Amino acid sequence: MMTDDGVVTAACGCRDAAVDFSLREIGEFLSEYSAWLLGCGATCIRLEKNVRRMAEALGCGVVMTILPRHVHLTVCLPDRSDSYTCIANTVAAPISFDINTRLSRLSWELADGRGDFDGARRSFGDIIRARPEDKRVVLLLASLANGAFCRLFGGDWQSVAVVLATMAGFYLRQLLCGRKMDLRLVFIICAFVSSVIGASASLFSLGGTPEIAVGTSVLYLVPGIPFLNSFSDMLDGHYICAFSRMTHAVVLTCCLSLGLCGGLLLMGIGMF
Repeated sequence: MMTDDGVVTAACGCRDAAVDFSLREIGEFLSEYSAWLLGCGATCIRLEKNVRRMAEALGCGVVMTILPRHVHLTVCLPDRSDSYTCIANTVAAPISFDINTRLSRLSWELADGRGDFDGARRSFGDIIRARPEDKRVVLLLASLANGAFCRLFGGDWQSVAVVLATMAGFYLRQLLCGRKMDLRLVFIICAFVSSVIGASASLFSLGGTPEIAVGTSVLYLVPGIPFLNSFSDMLDGHYICAFSRMTHAVVLTCCLSLGLCGGLLLMGIGMF
């Protein structure tokens, strides 16, 4: 309901308590929420469902246009008698399943009446300010996962040991990304370093499956999530975002291939 002084009155959290807040506050909160959710790797359909769920809980309607670089969002009263429009730039953040999950959980808490608008804003601030995962733990787990893929694809234990040594490439990726280096250049450099390390299995005759060691040494760089998100967006009709994400994933894959080929050429290993 819209009052004479331009605020929305809705029952949030405690169902018998009315809370007044403006369309501008709602629009700015939802636009920032959208920018973070999209920047952390959420699909467009998840973004739409979460934002609409929260807007309905706050007694508003919402119209969104999702583009690769920004989100255009308009919140309005159910009778369309008043509205407020925000445009937010997509947050440049690494893909994070943890943030995506916590932001989605926040939308359900608001929709189920387990929180109010002010509480949602505080929780949102806590989520985006949370400390990221320990880089050393991520480095260890990513290296073990790479070694596990090598074993899964038929590599022997010597090849697994060589692939585990490619954690140097992943560590280099963490350092370069921390220095805000262009991601495409990061992929080329890290793929080059990892392929050189992986090729040592063939160069020094370590084990009987050196080709598997080389092939799995750069798996941590494969942009699987952008590929999957692009297909999801395409199926949901968000063709601009789908094309953008697909293009981004293809470019990163080409950079990965360029670094891999450079490493193999340096080590004198045939690619075919």
